[in-house]
Amino acid sequence: MSSQAVRPPLLANPEIAREPSALRAVVEVAVGVLLRQGQGFLMTSRPAGRPYAGYWEFPGGKVEPGESVAQALARELHEELGITVSVATPWKVEMVDYPHALVRLHFYKVTAWTGELQMKEQQSAQWQFLPVTVSPVLPGTLPVLDWLKAEQPSPKH
Repeated sequence: MSSQAVRPPLLANPEIAREPSALRAVVEVAVGVLLRQGQGFLMTSRPAGRPYAGYWEFPGGKVEPGESVAQALARELHEELGITVSVATPWKVEMVDYPHALVRLHFYKVTAWTGELQMKEQQSAQWQFLPVTVSPVLPGTLPVLDWLKAEQPSPKH
């Protein structure tokens, strides 16, 4: 964990009632930000039947009992996209309080993989640059877009 100050969770859809976050179990989630030189980053849509179906996000999923976050990331990206991760670097961690779950998102930059992308959950996928052209974007994805923007080189004057 980093030495960053503990921030309150990002509150998604604050108008929807929920139990206080202190009373809810935290769901650990591994998220891959797939980056490809010249192609930007990959975003996928949430499949039908899931909370926020149709919203755009970065691929990933829940960490299962006995798994490390890195193992969960590799498993989820293989299950969702049919790829085998070669290089994934831990990047940032963000808590998000959704009406349906309190999640701790562990973001990894994924810069190398093998296999062709396959949409195994009938989701859509698009390579994006900033600003993104897909909509709507999942609330927990918004901080990532800010982080990517902050890492862009400043224009030379």
